[in-house]
Amino acid sequence: MSLQQIIDRRLSGKNKSIGNRERFLRRHKEQIREAVKRAVDGRGIRDMERGEEVHIPKKDLSEPVFGHGDGGVREVVRPGNQEYVKGDRIAKPKGGQGGGGGGGQASDQGEGEDDFVFHLSKEEFMQVFFDDLALPNLARTTLADTPEWKSQRAGFVSDGTPTNLHVVRSMRGALGRRIALGMDKRRELHELEAREQELLKEDRPETPRLLAETRERITVLRARLDAIPFLDPIDLRFRARVRIPVPTTRAVMFCLMDVSGSMDESRKELAKRFFILLYLFLTRHYEKIDVVFIRHHTQAQEVDEQNFFHATETGGTVVSSALVLMEQIIRERYSPTEWNIYGAQASDGDNWHHDSGRCRELLADKILPLTRYFAYVQVAEPEQNLWEEYEKLAEDVPHFAMRKAVEASQIYPVFRDLFKKEGAAA
Repeated sequence: MSLQQIIDRRLSGKNKSIGNRERFLRRHKEQIREAVKRAVDGRGIRDMERGEEVHIPKKDLSEPVFGHGDGGVREVVRPGNQEYVKGDRIAKPKGGQGGGGGGGQASDQGEGEDDFVFHLSKEEFMQVFFDDLALPNLARTTLADTPEWKSQRAGFVSDGTPTNLHVVRSMRGALGRRIALGMDKRRELHELEAREQELLKEDRPETPRLLAETRERITVLRARLDAIPFLDPIDLRFRARVRIPVPTTRAVMFCLMDVSGSMDESRKELAKRFFILLYLFLTRHYEKIDVVFIRHHTQAQEVDEQNFFHATETGGTVVSSALVLMEQIIRERYSPTEWNIYGAQASDGDNWHHDSGRCRELLADKILPLTRYFAYVQVAEPEQNLWEEYEKLAEDVPHFAMRKAVEASQIYPVFRDLFKKEGAAA
């Protein structure tokens, strides 16, 4: 029996180890998830065009193995031992493995190991972030919503304009029709013509009569074949084109934040993390993302990202000014028929008490009919008048949600709770 060796010489692509990489990511999913969440702290909202370096302790990469020992009890004499006798406990070397600490990590226990470092791509970075999330109301803009159309071929039809006439398809149909209609007649005609030749060779009393009947039938068949039209209106085929809506792949994200005196830097940092998560989430579903930053105290102002999070201007609190400005910007620059509009508002909930009712009315009548989704995150624990007014909306409007997040560790669970898949755990 001969042994055969199979060698796979197929060319491998640049991702030839993709299977091993996916298994590795699954195995260390929790450690990678924690590393990715920590990476967000030092980035801007739009600074997501790169992956991340992930460190995993080497000890966590070890796998259990089975080994065979020598068995039994053995006494071994080692040469050169002038310090220890049987039963002494030998201390571990200082400064990491190998005694010299070359490349090892410092440790107060006298041991250390190099971390395993690998690069997480942008796609893997976002996949870890949003492993079980789904975009609310992700259905693209439908026929009634979008003004953008494109013409697409849709086969052939039997009526249309002369400019859309397909000559080859029409002639093909006419040929098939003529063959189908004249098939039986041609077969009978060939049989009668053969019969005519046979009768011409016969010399019987009834031959002249039979020959006359045969020729008369031949004449009738030829007339019927000639009567079949070369081209009939039912043969005509015209190119059909239909107009189909072009779904929009553009989205705009409005970030509204209270910068009144009660919003300190820690609360602004909580808001920033939520906005980063939402931006990352939307980039997975849309080709083009615009971000509009609106900060407000008693007055609202559209600013850039730097001023949005770090400007020191402050004042009282009139939340409705931000909602009015958001509606104005939507009307001027972001038509709901061309853009998927998302809103995210962060506040500590403190508002001028006469203004909270107007905020609810503005959301219900002006903002929510134009948006795909609107999320309100309160970065303070007490439920103040703005929270109470918004609660009245949350009961009746499915694409409006509100949550609280008072610690950095709560931002990610709150986000997952807002945008989780149906049936997925938050």
